[in-house]
Amino acid sequence: MYNSINVEIMTRNELKQLWFNLPVSQEEIKTITIRMTKNKHWPGYGDVTILSDGLNGYSHFSTHQEFPMEYALNCEEYKSGKYKLVIKE
Repeated sequence: MYNSINVEIMTRNELKQLWFNLPVSQEEIKTITIRMTKNKHWPGYGDVTILSDGLNGYSHFSTHQEFPMEYALNCEEYKSGKYKLVIKE
């Protein structure tokens, strides 16, 4: 029944080498996302998420702000011009 399946057991070191040699995305993703909260007790508040993913690694930062648009437009990442601004409801 299992004669046609060739099973090869990999060592822990072989698995680790395979994991670190997997191809990674060459495309850098840099976004600043603003999402306004819909809670009636927090009018004007929203979440700001700053995401960077690429060859230099993964970075994620999120914060809850009273004036999220003002916060996003004044942050260093936005001023650098490398980040895409995304506004969600």
